[in-house]
Amino acid sequence: MHPIINVAELASELSGPSAPVLLDVRWQLGGPPGRSDYDAGHLPGAVYVDLDSELAGAPGAGGRHPLPGLEVFTAAMRRAGVGAGRDVVVYDGGLGWAAARAWWLLRWAGHDRVRVLDGGLPAWLAAGHDLAKDTPAPAPGDFTPAPGALPLLSADDAAALARRGVLLDARAAERYRGDLEPIDPVGGHIPGAISAPTVDNLAPDGHFLPADALALRFADLGAAPDAEVGVYCGSGVSGAHEVLALAVAGIPAGLYIGSWSDWSSDPNRPVATGSQPG
Repeated sequence: MHPIINVAELASELSGPSAPVLLDVRWQLGGPPGRSDYDAGHLPGAVYVDLDSELAGAPGAGGRHPLPGLEVFTAAMRRAGVGAGRDVVVYDGGLGWAAARAWWLLRWAGHDRVRVLDGGLPAWLAAGHDLAKDTPAPAPGDFTPAPGALPLLSADDAAALARRGVLLDARAAERYRGDLEPIDPVGGHIPGAISAPTVDNLAPDGHFLPADALALRFADLGAAPDAEVGVYCGSGVSGAHEVLALAVAGIPAGLYIGSWSDWSSDPNRPVATGSQPG
């Protein structure tokens, strides 16, 4: 299954006999939660899923957005109607990071029938489609996780991968260089990592670049389909978006879920600065 879906395709599927489960994952770093935005209007039939409480564990050991407890994630997916063999489409407010986090978690947990709406809610509105304000109550799903379907990297895994393969840093270039660090205690990057801001995977209108353009971009960074590739970001959210872009390009990649928020929490881990991998 292709990892993204466009608005026209989604509208057609929603009007068909086997409509996908639709998840609204609107979120922004630092809050507030996206629930109020959801209540003000969402795609018809969509169920709200909270990134901070249902797609991540509590901040602390493992970073700002560690993996959620499996029972918490399972309950959220079943509440939304996710089940075996049921297609799922996730969307957010347009940036795509939160939707990609939900996509990655479902894929990692063994649910392979999940796609991200390209362009998110803004693309839906731009196409002239309406929003709904009702709160649907879907029949509970039978989602049963089988973790490990996508590679999950630890700090040690990421460090080793930077030496033997290609480790991409999905954050803004200035955070990679260490010019500024607005969130974590130390600026810079994992030694050997390559700067690859995830925003460069998108066109100005917020849609993903075509697959061939993405493949060319990643090839220039050393991430060819036959390379061993890993990704990290600040806390495992925008990094999931880079893994999604790599998937569109046909390149499998692992995700360091703790990312820089985990790496920089240990003063014994090395830090590189500047524009070179180090």
